[in-house]
Amino acid sequence: MGRRRSDAERGVCALAIVFLIGVSSCIMVFRCLIGAIRPTSVEVSSTSNFVNYGGDFKSGEHNEECCRGIEHLELWGDAVKWGSDFKLNSSRECCLACKAMCDDQSGRCFCDSWVFCGDARACGPKFGECWLKKQKDMLHPDQRASGDQVMWNSGLMFGKNEGIIRMETEYGTFRIKLFPACAPHSVNFLLELLALRSCVGCQFHRAESRGSFWFSNGDHVENAAYGPPFALIQGTLEAHGTIFKKNPKEDCPTIRRGSVAWVGSGPEFFISLANHDEWRGAYTVFGSVLPKDMEMVEKIAQLPTKSEVWHNINVSVLEKPIPFRLKRMNTEP
Repeated sequence: MGRRRSDAERGVCALAIVFLIGVSSCIMVFRCLIGAIRPTSVEVSSTSNFVNYGGDFKSGEHNEECCRGIEHLELWGDAVKWGSDFKLNSSRECCLACKAMCDDQSGRCFCDSWVFCGDARACGPKFGECWLKKQKDMLHPDQRASGDQVMWNSGLMFGKNEGIIRMETEYGTFRIKLFPACAPHSVNFLLELLALRSCVGCQFHRAESRGSFWFSNGDHVENAAYGPPFALIQGTLEAHGTIFKKNPKEDCPTIRRGSVAWVGSGPEFFISLANHDEWRGAYTVFGSVLPKDMEMVEKIAQLPTKSEVWHNINVSVLEKPIPFRLKRMNTEP
């Protein structure tokens, strides 16, 4: 049987309760103050809405915004928010602060790059600094330093009508919206190729139509097989004379009609003509063809092909590979 509490013990318990109430009140006030100064994230279009509206990319698998950068990289540029006066807890919060400066109406981002110092030991008094910047040329960002000795992390941010490049072929041109917030390493590689102003060796060599398995809007026919044909065109993004570095696996949402993704770590890539739900989580997606330009991609898929067997899989290879060039385009006309 338990011992009955004395009056002294009751007094101690009362003081403890008052103390706990005071601590709880302080914590609540602190959380309110932190919430007031942290940037709020911006609502962006979903993966499916991108196809219809050309909006920013959002991972369809975990339903959270992509907000990634490249470690050990310092981007330069004109500051729109000074890190010496603006400190946050993580590179993601810094990225979201940049995204918050994108205007949904105009499609422009008044901040198109961010720089964050997140290594407490290396950064010292600069720890937590978040610099929001505006590049003079968003498709040729100003890189001040890179490498293991650089303590900064950096990322790019394009508005829904920004960060668009062209692929020119002898059969016509189509435009690709890049996703730097989801696949920063991949997009950085594309921008390096773009800066070369030549992509000798870049070509499409495989073309497979939707066959009878997918509808024209990309949806899969119920109870139909998944190919071949696999509803895609495939090529390589490696210019002669350049050293290709394998791209790390980045954001891998469900492949949608228009998705541009790596085969493995590259330089092989493909453009999908259909919604491949069966490939969920398999490929890094670094861009998407603008919806109104998909007709041009379909033309390439209808060119003459011949059959080959790759790793015990029947594929359709173009009888004549199609070279392409990468060209700049800052905004969608």
